[in-house]
Amino acid sequence: MTAPRPQGSLVLVPNLLDFGSPQPLPLDAGLPRAVIERAAAITHWVVEDAKTARAFIKRVASEAPLAAPLQTLSIRQLPRPPKGKAENLANGEWASLLEPTRSGHDVGLLSEAGLPAVADPGAALVAEAHAQGIAVVPLPGASALMLALAASGLNGQQFAFVGYLPIKDDARATRIRELEATSRRHAQTQIAIEAPYRNAALLRALLQHLAPTSRLCVACALGWPEGWCRMQRVSRWRQAPPELSDTLPTVFLFQAD
Repeated sequence: MTAPRPQGSLVLVPNLLDFGSPQPLPLDAGLPRAVIERAAAITHWVVEDAKTARAFIKRVASEAPLAAPLQTLSIRQLPRPPKGKAENLANGEWASLLEPTRSGHDVGLLSEAGLPAVADPGAALVAEAHAQGIAVVPLPGASALMLALAASGLNGQQFAFVGYLPIKDDARATRIRELEATSRRHAQTQIAIEAPYRNAALLRALLQHLAPTSRLCVACALGWPEGWCRMQRVSRWRQAPPELSDTLPTVFLFQAD
């Protein structure tokens, strides 16, 4: 009698941070060799975007032989929930994305940049894997949020990722002041992101509504050849604010004294 095939795992595959860069880095500049080889062995994928996933897998193939030709791989795209809504597929639909694990295949979860399910979609699929008793295997790779925090000089022992701030001026001002008060109360670093075309607007709002003594870090395009990171007090930023690109991903971190 043939022994049952072991169940596969949900493998969280990190991507490089250079999504959209005109000068993409070599894959091994940001991913360990073991991660590249593990990705090359995966034949079933659930991804944020199928087109960019294929581009990533082509980069993998240039470093390690794929287990199967690219055109034969199963690449399923995560559904896009309505804007502002959480991932809300029925359990059966999430289960179908994980079905290959029942036949012993690993399923790779991939986002466009960085770690999947961290400031990116995929957390609901990970939760479903846990609910089904499927092993979740995170592979090591860069997260722009963590790189920015490490490079900021702000408190890395107490921090909160607060995502996108409101777009409307009044609501955004209120939220900034709330977060600054929390930061002051708990010595907590606040981490926010924005769509690149609204980077400049968010920076202006932070400089306007944060206290002059608060420390603000701007981390632009980390993981890109042209990336940079600077931290100083708001009072100094106001004297010479940087010009931010409307195409480069940027992380904003601040801490009130």
